[in-house]
Amino acid sequence: MSDKVLLDYGSGGRASQRLISELFLKHLGNDELNRLNDAAELSVSGRIAMSTDSFTVDPIFFPGGNIGSLAVHGTVNDVAMMGAVPRYMTCAYIIEEGLPMADLEKIVAAMGEAVREAGVLIVSGDTKVVPKGAVDKIFINTTGIGDIIVDPAPSGDRARPGDAVLISGTIGDHGLTILGTREGLDFQARVESDSASLNHLLVRLVRELPEVHVLRDPTRGGLATTLNEIAWSSNVCCELDEASLPVRPEVAGGCSILGLDPLYLANEGKFLCVLPGEHAEKALEIMRADPLGGDACRIGTMTDANPGKVVLITHLGGKRLLGMLEGEQLPRIC
Repeated sequence: MSDKVLLDYGSGGRASQRLISELFLKHLGNDELNRLNDAAELSVSGRIAMSTDSFTVDPIFFPGGNIGSLAVHGTVNDVAMMGAVPRYMTCAYIIEEGLPMADLEKIVAAMGEAVREAGVLIVSGDTKVVPKGAVDKIFINTTGIGDIIVDPAPSGDRARPGDAVLISGTIGDHGLTILGTREGLDFQARVESDSASLNHLLVRLVRELPEVHVLRDPTRGGLATTLNEIAWSSNVCCELDEASLPVRPEVAGGCSILGLDPLYLANEGKFLCVLPGEHAEKALEIMRADPLGGDACRIGTMTDANPGKVVLITHLGGKRLLGMLEGEQLPRIC
């Protein structure tokens, strides 16, 4: 194959077949995908969760991952937030003519490693190559499907007054990493994306604690925006304790210099858990037993004081409203 992606690779002809067999199937192949049918034949039963997502992150390579691993992690996590075991994915690539073939292989190889770690199969896909300038390097679209294993499933409208609000770890890591890499910023301490598949931890959590009301991953818009969505959907107030918020010193320092708020920065390997307060300690025990939940902590409580609002209790004991993200703080972070 050429050392760069050519328009011919998206033509559906011989070059396309070589790209599929020598690159995509090499890293993503499985019994179903290898059949190269127009659609996948799957066995599903009961209630399923399905999610779709598109990935346009800039840059496509960053500390802690690349657009390929991010596409898998983001899709797997969205399905798992419904109390589901992710099973299958589809993946479509829109590739800019001239993308180095070595870069495409790194991206697809990272996806292969990520789906194996998550225990998910990519069962259908598509590749389009567009003229130079029509897209920026590569965009990836995915769909994920999984089996819901709890009833009722966690949902953003199920939070209740008295519920504890937990976060699985530090916030803002991914957003600051993308900004720093894009702008060539040299932070004194290494900042790395938290991008990871959370499904194994989440499945363990809901199996042991089916009482969980809400699971959400605070990606675009960050923690504050996600909590606002939950508060609005459930008609409750989220009282957030500023002193309890887990932020790495290097992230806090970077945000201070750049005038950013970690509460509004994207995360790609963390989740919010809202559940009855009496189960909070058990949930934290389960989360902390997993490396991806080692920094889990309680950060707030749901009340009926200001329905639909998020209130931050500051270090000094004051209170201020946290709104949803206004505008675009960091474009193309996922």
